[in-house]
Formats: sequence, structure tokens, C-alpha cells
Amino acid sequence: MEKLNKMNLDELNNKISNGQYVLFFSADWCPDCSFIKPALPEIEKEYSEYNFLAVDRDENIDLTAELDVFGIPSFIAFKDGKEIGRLVNKDRKTKEQVKEFLNNLNK
Repeated sequence: MEKLNKMNLDELNNKISNGQYVLFFSADWCPDCSFIKPALPEIEKEYSEYNFLAVDRDENIDLTAELDVFGIPSFIAFKDGKEIGRLVNKDRKTKEQVKEFLNNLNK
């Protein structure tokens, strides 16, 4: 998973303007983020049509706030720069919940 450098919303919009992306918001200190991380390589492989980007919430605090992400771990999906879905809350996410979220994006 590519780690997103510190950037503002305009820079992010430019980066994700073409293609399908899933942003994964987390932080090193977050136990629920650590819980889902081991499942992410398998999820990425299964959903290879998406480019997965890891967003460090602390490093990108302004961007996180601009995107209304107030709980982690969280996921936001984009297609050609437009948001197509979000799984954003402070609750622990299971592999099954993330897969269900991804499966429902194109419906």
C-alpha cells in the first residue's frame, strides 16, 4: 500500500483525479487500526482495481478534517476524483466489513 505524503486537499484531488482509489486513514497509536492492517494486503490483492493509499491521520490532520474523517480506522473510496463511498467511524473494522464496503461501491 502506498503511503500518502503530507498534502492538502487540492494535491489529493490532483493525485486521485484519474482511476479508483481507497484511502485508508489510520495512526500508529490506534489499536483498531493495527487490528485491520494484517488483512489489508489480502484485501488489496482481491480488489486490485483500486489503488490503496495509506493516510496517516496525524501527519495529515488538516486533510483528514477537510474530508470529515473524525474516527479511525476509516476508508473512503474515489473514482476519477469523486467520492463513491465511505466507511468512516471510530469502530474497529473486520476484514469482512471492509470487503462488504468494497463490494457495495459499484452497485
